[in-house]
Amino acid sequence: MNPEIAITTERIDDFPLLLEVMIRLGLPDLIDQHLKRHGLHQGLSWGWIAAIWLAHILTESDHRKLPVRAWVRQAGETIERITGMKVGELDFTDDRLTLLLRRLSKPATWQAIEKELGRNILRVYELKPKQVRLDPTTVSGNHAGGKDSLFEFGHSKDDPTL
Repeated sequence: MNPEIAITTERIDDFPLLLEVMIRLGLPDLIDQHLKRHGLHQGLSWGWIAAIWLAHILTESDHRKLPVRAWVRQAGETIERITGMKVGELDFTDDRLTLLLRRLSKPATWQAIEKELGRNILRVYELKPKQVRLDPTTVSGNHAGGKDSLFEFGHSKDDPTL
C-alpha cells in the first residue's frame, strides 16, 4: 500500500529571488541592528518582516498593508523554507506593519540604515587609469560656453548654424 502524498501548491513568482538578494545584502540583519525588539515582541524580527513585506510590494506591485497577510499565508511554506523560521499568523497584521513603518520613518533610524546598506551595496576602487575613454551622447542645450566653461561650442549635426 502506497502512503498518501500531501501536495501543497503555492504561487511564488519572483519573491524567492528578491528575498535571496535581500539576504545577500544583509537587509534583515541590518534592520534588526537598528530596530530592537520589544520584550513582548513574538514572531519574526523587524528585519524579516520588512524584507518579506518589501518582497510582497515588489512582487505584487502593491504597497498596501491589508493584502500582505493573505499573501504571506498562501506562500507561507516557501517563506519558511527560505528564512528557516516559522511564519506566524500575527507577523503581518496591519498593526504590526504600522509599527514597523512608524519605527522606520524616524529620520535618524532611516539614515543609519541607509548608511549601513550603502556600505553593503557600493564598492569604491582606487583606480589609476592611464587614459579614460568617454562615449558621449549628443544633446541640445542653450548654455553660455567659453574657454573655461564645462560646455563648449562645437559642430552640431542637428543645427548647422551652430
